[in-house]
Amino acid sequence: MRAFNSNKSGYIVCYIIVLALLYAIMGDYRNSLINNSLENNNTGDSVQQTAAFSNQENASEYDILIDLTESMLYLFKGNEVVKKYVIAQGRPSTPSPIGVWEIVSKARNWGSGFGTRWLGLNVPWGTYGIHGTNKPGSIGHRASQGCFRMRNKDVEELYDIVPYKTKVYVYGGPYGNLGSQLITLSPGDRNSHVLEVQKRLKILGYYNGSIDGIYGEGMKAALLKFKKDKNLPYNHYVDWATYKALGIMAFE
Repeated sequence: MRAFNSNKSGYIVCYIIVLALLYAIMGDYRNSLINNSLENNNTGDSVQQTAAFSNQENASEYDILIDLTESMLYLFKGNEVVKKYVIAQGRPSTPSPIGVWEIVSKARNWGSGFGTRWLGLNVPWGTYGIHGTNKPGSIGHRASQGCFRMRNKDVEELYDIVPYKTKVYVYGGPYGNLGSQLITLSPGDRNSHVLEVQKRLKILGYYNGSIDGIYGEGMKAALLKFKKDKNLPYNHYVDWATYKALGIMAFE
C-alpha cells in the first residue's frame, strides 16, 4: 500500500476492504460507548445530548482513513479518494489510538501548539484529535502525544470539508486494535491494547465493566481471576502468556 495511487481502482478497493475490516473489528464499540455514557453520566443534559447525538444517522458522505504504517491521512467521498495528506502520529511512548472513531468537536485555534484547527475524536480514554501544528517539521514522523498533526493549510482544508460524525478509521497494521505489536500492560494504562483485552475478558465472562481502553480496578480483578483459572503467574500484568491465553496473537 506504500505505492498508493488514487487513480488506480485496485488500491481504492483495497482501502475500502480495510475500512470494512476495521468497522467489523470495532462493531460493538459504538453501542457500548452509548450505553456506558447513559450508565455512567448523572448529568441529565449531557446524557440527553449524548443519546440524541448517537441516535442520529451518520449524515457525512465522507470517511477518513489514517494509515499509521504510512503516516498518511486519506479522505474518501463514497468510494473515491479525494484528498491525501501527510500527518504526524504519536510517539512509541504515546501511541495514537487505533480503531474506528467519529469527529465529535470542531474548533478554530483550539489552543497553543494545536495549530489553526481542531477536529476532536470520541476516544474514551483521553483527548485525541486531528489538528494543525506550530512544528511543521514534525509532519511525517512519530512525534506527537497521540494526536494526528497536519500542516495548518491541510487541516484548514479538511476542517472545511468534513462535518461532525465523520467516521475516522485509524489503521495501525495487520492486527486490528493491536497495531503491529503486543505490549505489556499495567494498571493505569490507556490504549487500544487495553480495549482489546477488555473485549476478550468480557466475551469470556470475566469482565463486566466498560469497554473504554482504561486499565482500572475492575479490569484488574477480572484479569487476576482469569490468570488464576488459567494457572498463569498471578500478577496484574498483561504479558505475552496472557495475550496467548486470551487468544490474542500477533500472527492472527
